[in-house]
Amino acid sequence: MSSPSTTAPSASARVLEVVGMSAGYNGSAVVRDITISVGAGEIVALLGANGAGKTTTLSAIAGLIKPLDGSITLAGTSIVGRSAHKLAREGVSLVPEDRALFHELTTRENLRIAGARGTSKQSEEQILELLPELRKCINRKAGLLSGGEQQMLAVGRALVSSPRLLIVDEMSLGLAPVVVERLLPVLRNVADTLGTAVLVVEQHVALAMEVATRAYVLAHGRLTLEGDTADLKNDRDLITASYFGDPTAQAELSGTAGEPSTNFDGVHHGPDE
Repeated sequence: MSSPSTTAPSASARVLEVVGMSAGYNGSAVVRDITISVGAGEIVALLGANGAGKTTTLSAIAGLIKPLDGSITLAGTSIVGRSAHKLAREGVSLVPEDRALFHELTTRENLRIAGARGTSKQSEEQILELLPELRKCINRKAGLLSGGEQQMLAVGRALVSSPRLLIVDEMSLGLAPVVVERLLPVLRNVADTLGTAVLVVEQHVALAMEVATRAYVLAHGRLTLEGDTADLKNDRDLITASYFGDPTAQAELSGTAGEPSTNFDGVHHGPDE
C-alpha cells in the first residue's frame, strides 16, 4: 500500500468543497459552520464521537437532507438542494452505514443492478480487479456473505458508476479489527487507481489515519481539529481532546498519566446521530 500524500488539494483539484455549512432536521442545526474539502485521488477521514454530527454531515453532502446554510460544490458546481438520486448520476456515490444491499440477490446481481443506472461505468471485471475478494463469492447471495464481504460488495456497487466522489459511512461498523485492516486499504487502492475523491467516516481512528491523507475531527456539531494525518497521528493527546470537544477531556479520560483510555486502534461508538 502506498503512503498517502500530505499535500492539501489546490482549488482546481478539489472535487468536493464544503464551506460554512450548517445542517440538521426540522430547521434545527446539528452541525454548524462545517468547512471541508476532498481532492481527486485523496482520502479524507471525518472523525468524532457518537452524536458529533458525522452522519448528518454526510447526509447533507449526499443530498439526503438540505443544508440550512453554507455552500457545497462538486468540481466547482453548486450541488446544494439537489436530490440524492440526481447527485448519484452526477458522480456522488454513498456507501451507507447499513450497506443497503439486496440480500436475496447474488454478488454479481447486486453489481449489475448498480450498473443499470448512470453513463460512465466500471465493468464487472474492473470491479473484481479492485476488490478481488469478491471473486470467490460472485455467485453467492448477499445475505449469506460475511460482514466483511458485504461491506466489500457495498463499496464495489458504489464504484460501478465511476464516481468522482465516494462517501463511506462507518465502513468498519460491526466488523472485527482484523477484517478492517483488510478493508480500509481497499479505499487507498480506489483513490490511487481511479483517482476518486474519498470521504470516509471511520471508528477505527488509527487505521483510518494510515490510509487517509487528511482528517477532520467533529465534536458537538463543530470542527475542532483538522490537518495532515502524518502530523495528527503523532499527537494522540491533541486528537483525544478534540475528539470530545473539551480541552480537559484527555486528562479526564486518561486511565494513567499520559495514557488516554480511548482506544485509537478501534473506537466503537454505537449508532450515530
